[in-house]
Amino acid sequence: MPGAPYRRENMSNLEEKFPRALWVRLVVYTVVGHLVAGFIWLLFEVGAG
Repeated sequence: MPGAPYRRENMSNLEEKFPRALWVRLVVYTVVGHLVAGFIWLLFEVGAG
C-alpha cells in the first residue's frame, strides 16, 4: 500500500508530538488517581462495616 510508510512514519513521530514528560505525567496521574479512588472505596467499606 502506498500509504503504509507514511502511516508508519506518523506513528514513529508520536513521541515527538507527545514528549516523554507528558507520558510520565499521564502515568503518574493515572496511578495516583487509582490510589485515591481505592482509598475512598476503602473508606466506604470500613464505614459500612
